[in-house]
Order: sequence, then C-alpha cells, then structure tokens
Amino acid sequence: MLPGVFLKVNKKNISFTLFLTGILVCLCSCASTAAARKNQPYIWLTNSSKYILLPPENIENPMDSHQLVSASWGGNTYQASAWVKADETGIDMSLMNELGAGMGELSYRGGSVTFSSPVFPGNLTGEYITADFQFCFYNTPALRKALKDCGLSFEDTGKSRRILKGETPIVEIEKSKDAVRLVNLLRGYTFTLEGTFE
Repeated sequence: MLPGVFLKVNKKNISFTLFLTGILVCLCSCASTAAARKNQPYIWLTNSSKYILLPPENIENPMDSHQLVSASWGGNTYQASAWVKADETGIDMSLMNELGAGMGELSYRGGSVTFSSPVFPGNLTGEYITADFQFCFYNTPALRKALKDCGLSFEDTGKSRRILKGETPIVEIEKSKDAVRLVNLLRGYTFTLEGTFE
C-alpha cells in the first residue's frame, strides 16, 4: 500500500513541477521579449505615439541604388545624392552633395541606428530618417500593426500611404515607379526621393 501512495505523490509532484516550470519559462520568455522590445530604437511620431522601428526583414523590396534627395524643413531646403542599400539585414545610406563630398552616413543594423552628418541639424536623428524610410518602403501588414500598437492607423492604396491619428492625417506618402514623396503634416517637413523603385 505504501509504495502505491508514494507513486501517487511522486506523480503529483512531477506534474506540479512540470506545470510550474512551464509557467516560469513563459514568464521569462515574455520578460526577455519585453526587455528586447524596450531596447529597440524608436521615435515619437506624435507627442503621445511611440513608434518602435521595425526589424529590417520587413522591407517590401530590397534596394541597392542611387537616389536624388530633396528635403524641406524649418524654412531650409536640402538636396543631396544618396546611395541606399536596404535589405533584410539592414539599411545603409551615404549622402553626398553634387561635388561628391560627404553629407552624412546612416546605418540601421543589429537593432541600432547610427547617423553622422556635418550638414544636417543636430536634432535630425537617424531614428527619424529610418522611420520615414520604413513608412515608405516597408510592408503594409507590419507597418499597420506597429502603428496600431501606438494608437495610429495606416492606409495603403499601392500608390499612396497615410498615417492617421483618428481622422487626422499625420503623414502622407505618394509613390510612383521613379519617385516617392513624404509629407509630415504634424512636424512640417517634406522630402522627395527620385530613383528606381520598382
């Protein structure tokens, strides 16, 4: 009789131990995922909407090409040539003026953004450039989910995209096979990329 009782107790203990282990693994997994997400680069798309940059694998179509960049911000206009390499591993941009002198370098790899420029204002961060690039060129389902997570909505017709807070447009994007134009209505800047995008 005693061995049978001992066996039942052991089975209960084993079941309880397995159950407890399963819960601990889930909790640790959730905590590590939350910690990793917390450390990801982000921007404040509005004063209350924190957009966490998407991983590079969400790019719609990889590119490795020359582009012409025109930007208007704070009453200033900037023009540059850019070489952009973007794929599932990251984003790399090199900005140059018409004489070939460097105007800036951006890299988004391994979950971090680096940006240096002797020309552009100090408050223009690499995270904002990367986010705008993602709004133009990353896939719709991933963008829609990421923007929904920060209280915004995303529309994509194929030729145009919009980010909205409620009914109010914040960002409008027009796309064609040789140009992409982004207008940030909230922050008051515009940029146009000219190249080959199909």
